[in-house]
Amino acid sequence: MSRTAFITIAGRTNAGKSSLLNAIVGEKIASVSDKPQTTRTRITGIRNIEDVQLVFFDTPGLHKPVNKLSEHMLNTVKESVSDIDGVVFVMDCTRKINQQETDLLKSMNKSGMPVILVLNKIDLLKSMDGLAPIIAGLTAEIDFQAVVPVSITQGNGVDIVIDEIMKLSEESVHFFPDDMITDQPEKVLAGEMIREKLLTLLKDEVPHGIAVGVEQMSERDDKDILDISAVIYCERESHKGIIIGKGGSMLKKASTMARLELEDFFQIKVNLKCWVKVKEDWRNRENLIRSFGLSET
Repeated sequence: MSRTAFITIAGRTNAGKSSLLNAIVGEKIASVSDKPQTTRTRITGIRNIEDVQLVFFDTPGLHKPVNKLSEHMLNTVKESVSDIDGVVFVMDCTRKINQQETDLLKSMNKSGMPVILVLNKIDLLKSMDGLAPIIAGLTAEIDFQAVVPVSITQGNGVDIVIDEIMKLSEESVHFFPDDMITDQPEKVLAGEMIREKLLTLLKDEVPHGIAVGVEQMSERDDKDILDISAVIYCERESHKGIIIGKGGSMLKKASTMARLELEDFFQIKVNLKCWVKVKEDWRNRENLIRSFGLSET
């Protein structure tokens, strides 16, 4: 009999949730950035190991809501930690646990939800001797299924995390084809790759006010070329100028970086065209949040 486990990856912003998902799946399906709130919606990743299918939900990072979009993001987290087989809770071991993390972990304990604690960024510790008191402090308050120290960027410990997750699988049919790695539409994946490059290149408040919509994506009949047309939405005219850059330099740089990653992911030559449009204060406008696919409903 085949087995399946549905697992939510949760935790604070910048803890390494998306990096862990990508490492487990073996492909980059979730945007990764040092900017907070890189992940805005629930992203599904799938990994098949022999007869076991692991289905993961990567969620937005825990943060203080400041607008309607961030409220939707936090609602996504709450909805994603129910009706599943377990939670992988990712923490940055160089940062102290905060009240939001503690409250969520205690609520999962109260519900009987199995929680695997992944202590990420151990490579940044001055000494591994510092791990023991961190683990002791956390396990004194919270019951964990397992505690796994890792360095996702260095690939250390990810295999142990997978082994612990496998223990949560139960007899079940597989819900996705065995060659499938995500349920995200190709247009969404492409849009997130473009947005990630902008997150990497831009600073201050501009990245948080960016959404990317892929309006057209089609392969040519006569050539092995994938044409992609995308619109980058921002909240202010001043931001539009920053995104485009002097003589179009910033937009060109971001588009080139995105095109190279798109070609690597889709394994085909890509013709990428990007435009920038202003949608004033869109993160507080419900209709626009829904139109960008960023609402939990």
